[in-house]
Amino acid sequence: MSSNRVWRNLHCAVATGMVAAGLGLAAGAHAAADPIKIGVISEESSVAGASISKAAQLAADEINAKGGVDGRPIQIVAYDDHSSASDGVRAFQRAATQDKVVAVIGSYISEVALAMEPWSGRLKMPFITPGAASNDISKHVHDDYDHYKYTFHGWMTSAFIAQSICDFSHDVLVGQFKMKTTVVMSEDAAWTKPLDERYLECLPKAGLQVLDHIRFNPDTSDFTPIFNQIEAKHPDTITTGISHVGVQPTVQWHDQQVPIPMSGQSSQATTTSFWKDTNGATEGVITASAAAPGVAITPKTVPFTDAYQKKFGVSPAYCGFTSYDLVYIIADAIKRNKGSTDPDQMVDALEKTDYEGTIGRWQFYGKNDQFTHALKYGPGYITGINLQWQNGKQVAIWPKSLANGTVKFPTFIKVQQASAN
Repeated sequence: MSSNRVWRNLHCAVATGMVAAGLGLAAGAHAAADPIKIGVISEESSVAGASISKAAQLAADEINAKGGVDGRPIQIVAYDDHSSASDGVRAFQRAATQDKVVAVIGSYISEVALAMEPWSGRLKMPFITPGAASNDISKHVHDDYDHYKYTFHGWMTSAFIAQSICDFSHDVLVGQFKMKTTVVMSEDAAWTKPLDERYLECLPKAGLQVLDHIRFNPDTSDFTPIFNQIEAKHPDTITTGISHVGVQPTVQWHDQQVPIPMSGQSSQATTTSFWKDTNGATEGVITASAAAPGVAITPKTVPFTDAYQKKFGVSPAYCGFTSYDLVYIIADAIKRNKGSTDPDQMVDALEKTDYEGTIGRWQFYGKNDQFTHALKYGPGYITGINLQWQNGKQVAIWPKSLANGTVKFPTFIKVQQASAN
């Protein structure tokens, strides 16, 4: 072969290599700019569940406005599960297999989250629920870590919700108003079984004797017999566990002038849209929540609440706060993984989460804890707050360090205001 021909062949090879390298660089640059898809499965027709997708999109918009994750934008791929476990599972499967998301934030309903949880393991898809509370979510991770490790519990477990409400009851209802008795009234659902178990254990320790324990079908439309049954016991307060329902019992409690305060958990009452939904009947209702308008749990709480209200006209429900934080937490996990979205690496990064969000300091319990991958509860972490509806607004009444008001009951409630300290 002549030297000229060898040179021509070498020149072609070098040129081809340079083109290939150039294409490789182009492909690498394109990959670096590809969006990071996060699936968000929510209950759009629900008072509380509708906050999930809205808050997630708000977080993504903020992250993208600051350059995304190392130049890659966050893309929210939203699905409506219509409060159906089967629809939730189909949405989860589509998100993982067709839409190629890197993680799923999904559902405030425990039955839906529990149905999706096994698919998180089968498809190796990181999954965080922003509102479902059933203890079984984290129990499955604890009992079968290798299979369920992709699931994280992004809200307080039912046991922790109950404990927070008992702590509030001790400090305010017993400590300030000298209340001594209560009736537990909960919807029959997966999340309320462990909630009620803890209620029955911690309410007496808080100073409230439980006179009756009522579990009702979420399809109940007439609460008159239930309120009559409660009134016959003459309790000082009603401790609720309601989420799927909310409007009906609240409106009937108000319209029938039931002379007993309602406190506990009323998930729909955690967003300001509930005032309109009940035509003001929620006046005086007390509920546990993640945060409230105007309450600076952290420096991030008020800016997020204000931005959400400005965009959507109402405050976020409790699961809106968590959904917003979780988009940032997933983005942070990917950034700490140097851009990797490998499922096992993401699990490892999520387990190392230490993030100050809108509701407090986020950390997850470890592999050997009873509540594996559940949100850490307690001082210095997440405790939630209690708020009361007063004159159409949510007022934080507990804990004392975050309160921006005091308890005020409607005139039909038979509580001696003067007995409060």
